[in-house]
Formats: sequence, structure tokens, C-alpha cells
Amino acid sequence: MLRLTCLLVWLSAPVLAEVPDYAGSESCAGCHQEEASAWAGSHHALAWTEPGPDTVLADFDGTEFSHGGLHAKFRREGTDYFATVTEADGSVSDYRLHSVAGIAPLQQYLFETEPGRLQSFDLVWNVQRRQWYPLYPDQDLPPGDGLHWTGPYKNWNARCAECHATGYSRNYRLQTRRYDPRTAEIGVGCEACHGPGSAHVAWTTGKAPGEGLDAFGFTLTLNGAEPESLIQQCAGCHSRREPLADGNPLPGTDYHDAYTLSLLRPGLYHSDGQILDEVYVYGSFLQSRMYARGVSCVNCHEPHGATLKAEGNAVCTQCHSPAGNPEFPSLRLAEYDTPLHTRHAPDSEGAQCKNCHMIERTYMGIDGRRDHSFRIPRPDLGAETGGPDACTDCHADKDQDWAAGKIAQWFPESDRRGSHFGQVLARATQDPSAAAGDLVALALDGGQPGIVRATALFLLQPALTADNAELLTPLLADSDPLVRSGAVAMQRPLSAEARAARLIPLLQDPLRTVRIAAAKELIDLPQGALTRSQAAIWREGAGELQRTLATRLDFPETHLVLGGMALRLRNMPAAARAFREVVEMDPQRAEAWPILIEVTELTEGRDAARRLLRQALSVLPEDPRLRQLSMRLGP
Repeated sequence: MLRLTCLLVWLSAPVLAEVPDYAGSESCAGCHQEEASAWAGSHHALAWTEPGPDTVLADFDGTEFSHGGLHAKFRREGTDYFATVTEADGSVSDYRLHSVAGIAPLQQYLFETEPGRLQSFDLVWNVQRRQWYPLYPDQDLPPGDGLHWTGPYKNWNARCAECHATGYSRNYRLQTRRYDPRTAEIGVGCEACHGPGSAHVAWTTGKAPGEGLDAFGFTLTLNGAEPESLIQQCAGCHSRREPLADGNPLPGTDYHDAYTLSLLRPGLYHSDGQILDEVYVYGSFLQSRMYARGVSCVNCHEPHGATLKAEGNAVCTQCHSPAGNPEFPSLRLAEYDTPLHTRHAPDSEGAQCKNCHMIERTYMGIDGRRDHSFRIPRPDLGAETGGPDACTDCHADKDQDWAAGKIAQWFPESDRRGSHFGQVLARATQDPSAAAGDLVALALDGGQPGIVRATALFLLQPALTADNAELLTPLLADSDPLVRSGAVAMQRPLSAEARAARLIPLLQDPLRTVRIAAAKELIDLPQGALTRSQAAIWREGAGELQRTLATRLDFPETHLVLGGMALRLRNMPAAARAFREVVEMDPQRAEAWPILIEVTELTEGRDAARRLLRQALSVLPEDPRLRQLSMRLGP
């Protein structure tokens, strides 16, 4: 097992003599009345609320709803709201409504299934149609399934709460499998973005801010002249990512010190980077030319009311017009909101900028989310990349060849129909070896977005060679943390000594996401390959990795990682414990059972492995790997 060592304290933000306390959003309203008024009715303020007549929009007056084997009857008793739930296995439970998530277009309801544990119910309220509907209509799952509404993937504490609250930590204890959550304020309050406010309140009385705070007593200065800090503060919630600590990071913490961003992986994004699964904006925006030119979220969105700054195309023509915008001098000055550009009738759906440049996908049944890569439609690439396009989204009776022909006819001299990174990524998902050279070139292309280059490195892993590792070594010092993190795995083909020489320095990278990537890659490095000073740094990095994983022990995925690490270290008892925890949390995790059975055979013998195999087959009787084990181990 890894030895826990004293860890260095890694901070990319200024060192604080003392972190201020949270003061609550109500303490802001007296001085900031206009901002507080805009915020009070916003999706942020109403992201998580206590139940009451002003917050519960669903009909709890004796209504009933069924989906598959799940049936619920909703009622009110005085000021309380209840649901009597009959499950597919016939069990009946009565739950008091704990709290409410969201305000539109749907509203979800949270039940406390045991002290401290909140679960998001699968039957939700369509606000516009005023009716119940199943959030996952294709699922009909019994209790005990990991995807059942009481399972780990619908757990509010782990999966949702920190982006619906201010100053939240879930405080999960593996020994008891219980949560002891703490929060400064439910809902996304003022301090969720600006940071704890007690020092600012004290500043208003004449007290000087402490060390590490800005001139007004905040941990973060939100300044339009520094778009990256604004974007990162929004991105903490508006991204698909893996947290590196428990709960909300202190505002002002670098995004890459708090999270590991999901790349443009199959299943999350199309090969050309367009949205597929629900990925929450940031990964899309990083691909855009707007991000590259310094545009931030607040150029389009009013931050306190969480609304657009203008209606319709006016939000785009703030910049994209003959007048342009002096903040962005590289803009081409031209008329865009005209049929000469849109090729559609004024005020029609086809003339809306967002419908051509921000393709929309619907999640949670009715919640439309737009792609923020702000791309020019490329139906000409559809056959090669498999990606959708805005044209045939609307013209569903036409194909992409038709759409590509129309665009070529309208814009015959366009310089926007050249090669696209999606072509390389699409080929790589089919045959990484055949695309290896192009993936290397894409990763080395500093003109491409960092998330694209990092994705190229990820897709290259199955086809990596020692020659490619050498070519990609400079990326360990790239300015983009996504690229630095991705470059770590490129060193795998090299000798232990060479890997140590190149990766040990990354254990002291300013950003945690890079340090964690390096620590994972070095976890099984032979100690004999390290110098004395390298070994000291390695122990610190290994300890930080262990601490990071320890904050996510309520995720089955974390125990898969721990199990994999234990196997690499040849620690079979630790591997067995980790994979056992996976299948106890989620019995349907098919990838965990075979490994657990094989490790059990090694550590406890064939009879113990057979007993475990029978248990696994009772859950997953058709799993091919389990059937193969059954043929080998016998009944």
C-alpha cells in the first residue's frame, strides 16, 4: 500500500492568512439592491430551495403517476409535501419532500432516503405543461440497481449539490457510508461566485482586508478585463468534469486546480467536438474562436439575472455588425443580420444566429442546451466525422450532401471549408494506429484549441510508440494544463528512468490536475529507478493522489481507479477490497465482477471465487465475461 506522507500545500491562488466566513446573500442586498433584485428570481437563486407554496410548482394534491414498475402518489399535509412510492419489486415507502431543485423548464424533487443522503426522484414536473413525466423514460429499474433513483448515480450529495449550493461539502464517510453535508447556503448565492463575504462586510465598516484578499475583501476579483478568471468561475459548474476535492472550491481557485475537465471523448462529444451527451458548455466554449479572442461569459450573459444581455440576434450583433466592438479589434466588420448572410427570411427560425451557429440538443426530456463552440455549419464533413449539422437539424427531410451543396452555392469563395480536427479524431476512434501520425501532428499544432490537442493525445494512447513519445515530450511544458496532463501518458513506452526524469517534475506543477495525472502515471514506478530527491517528490505526489481519491469514495468509479492502482502495485487484498466496494455500490458494474472473481481466486481460492461468480451471475446472467469464467471455474 502507499504510505501516507506529510503533503505539501499546493495553492495557485494567493495564500490567505485566514479564509473569510460566509455572510449569506441577504447581507449583500442592502448595498447592492439592483444586483440582488435581478438575482432573486434567477435560475441561480432558485437552483435549490426549501419546499413551500412559492417554490413547489408541481401538483401534490392527491395526484398519481406511474412509469413502468414505479408508481407515486403525491399529497400535502399542512406545510409538508409527501410522496408514497411503490417500487417495481412491490416495496412501498413514504417520503417527505426535503427540497426542490430548479425552477424551469422542469423541477426535480429531493427525498432524504437516510439521514444526510438526498436522492433525486425520477418522476419530475414539466413546468410549462403542468404534468408529471419520467426523467428517464427508457429506464425501468428495481431498487438495488445502480441507476435506480435511490442508487449512487442519482445521489444529490455526490452528483449535483455542489453546483446548486454555496459553500457546500458532502463529508462522506466510507466506514458508515453516510453523508454529513455542510452548506453555507442552498441555491447559488452571491458568495458562490464572489467568494465568502464577511471580510467584505467588515471592509464596508473601515476594516482593512486580510492578506491574500483583494482591495474589497474578496478571494476573487471578478474583472471584465481579465476574462479567463470570469470564465473559470462559471466553468466550475458549467462543465463536465471530475472534482479533485470535496465540494465547492474557494472562488478564485484555478479551474484546473479544482477539476479535471472531460475531453472530447466518444459518448460525450461527436468526433468534431459538437455536443452529444450533456457536457455543460465549458468544453464546447474552449473550442471556439470567441474564447481564443478573449470573449467571456458576461459578454453575452447578464451575470446576476443569469439571462442573455439582449433578445434574439441582438446579443450577437453587439459585436458582429458593421460597427464592431472596440473590445475585440480582430472582428471583421460586416452586416450579418441580413438575408444576404442568413439566406433565410428576416425573423424566421433560419435567420436566428443561434440556430445556425449554436446547435441545440435536449436533455432531461425537455431542457434544450446549446453548443457553445459557435461553429460554422459543416455538413460537408458529416459523412467523414459522423457529426450533425445545423442545416439538416431543421431540414430533416434533406441530407448533408444537399446542405453542403447549398452552402457552397451561397458562399462559393468561403475560406471556412478546409480541413478540420474532427476528421483526425473520427479516424482515430476507428483505427488509432492508422491515425497516429495525424494525432501527433494535431497534438503539436499550437494553433488548435488545447482541449482538441489533449483529446488527440488521449486517442493516441492505444497506438503510442517510443518514437512518438520522444516527439511529444515538449508538450510536458505546454502552456495549456489540458495538454500537459495529456502529455503525461505519452511517456509510457520509455524506460523507468526516462519516465521518472520527465514526469517527476510535473508532480510539482502549479496545477493539481497535472500533478494528479503525473502521480497516476508514476504509481507503479520501481523505486530503484528513482534518485533520493526524486523519491521524496514521488511520495508527496502519491500522497496528494491518495488524498484526492479519498474525497470521492462515494463514487463507484473511484473504487475502480483504486482497484486498478492496487493491481498495478500487485496488492491483491487492496484490489479485492476496491472491486468489492464497486459491486456493492453498483452491482451492475460488469467490468468489476470478473476482476474481483479472479483476484478472489488468487487470494482465497477457487471455492470462494465460485461463490462470488454465482452472486455475479444472479445480477448479470447474460454477461459474456462471467459466462466464460463459469466455463473455467465450473458451477
